[in-house]
Amino acid sequence: MASLFDNNNNKTRLFIFIFTLCYSLFLVASRAKLQQLKHSVKADGSLSFLVLGDWGRQGNYNQSKVARQMGKVGKELDIDFVISTGDNFYEDGLTCVNDPAFKLSFSNIYTAPSLHKQWYSVLGNHDYRGNVLAQLSPVLTKFDSRWLCLRSFVLKTEIVDFFFVDTNPFVDQYFTNPKGHKYDWRGVLPRKKYLSNLLKDLNSALRKSKADWKIVVGHHTIKSAGHHGDTQELQPTLLPILEAHNVDFYVNGHDHCLEHIIDSKSQIQFLTSGGGSKAWRGDVKQWDPEELKLYYDGQGFMSVEMTKKEAKLVFYDVFGNVLHKWSRSKELDLTV
Repeated sequence: MASLFDNNNNKTRLFIFIFTLCYSLFLVASRAKLQQLKHSVKADGSLSFLVLGDWGRQGNYNQSKVARQMGKVGKELDIDFVISTGDNFYEDGLTCVNDPAFKLSFSNIYTAPSLHKQWYSVLGNHDYRGNVLAQLSPVLTKFDSRWLCLRSFVLKTEIVDFFFVDTNPFVDQYFTNPKGHKYDWRGVLPRKKYLSNLLKDLNSALRKSKADWKIVVGHHTIKSAGHHGDTQELQPTLLPILEAHNVDFYVNGHDHCLEHIIDSKSQIQFLTSGGGSKAWRGDVKQWDPEELKLYYDGQGFMSVEMTKKEAKLVFYDVFGNVLHKWSRSKELDLTV
């Protein structure tokens, strides 16, 4: 009888089986603690990255045009990585690790050399409508080494700590009124325990952080003048934790726009980068102009440059035009 290892197809199947098994065990083990990753800053102590959300449409709805401008800005800033705020694959996530949408919406679109850096991604609600374990699987990293997607995790650098949070299970509607959609809640149920552990772990990780800057990343809005508006379930749960630990920025997608809100009470910067492809023209709510510094109902992305003492944000449209600039110093806040 031929050995299992004599056949390349069997090798591939064995590889996928082992990785899937290990990853399933990891999912169970990680429920009690957020995984911590590390990324080094540049030699001069600085860090630069791009933020993109709501993008995976196989190049359609100007996704490819946004990608080209990202490549140009990424080269200019010599970015260290890219953050994805979720809704990575429309309309219903991935079906399996071999779903061609992974290549058609990711690998074949973000081809610029400057974008061949690590991507750190969270899941959006559209991703949960597919096979979640496929999108979280390390098998995808075998296909494209840039890809890394986890539910919730901490990314530590020498100057800033990033806290990536799975905001999807907070939203009641996805459970009580899914409107014909099917969500893949494997690894989440029982929901109450999952959310309790997540909030406890996030609170603990933020409390222990000694970083100069603290940035929380999630898919859903906390404050937004866009189509979805504020995510009500996050107001009494996630927001108090951000305020208690003096988080600098909350970065999200979900609303298909580019947006900058400065909370007048906490001074947290609420940054929406959800213009990776399809946008919603003219869909904006009234907001205090003292807080709403930018609302752009078109496609685009955001760049961030950071040092130990300063952070610079720039929002770009689909043509690479600068829409909005803002900077903060740890000694003095400045808006440009």
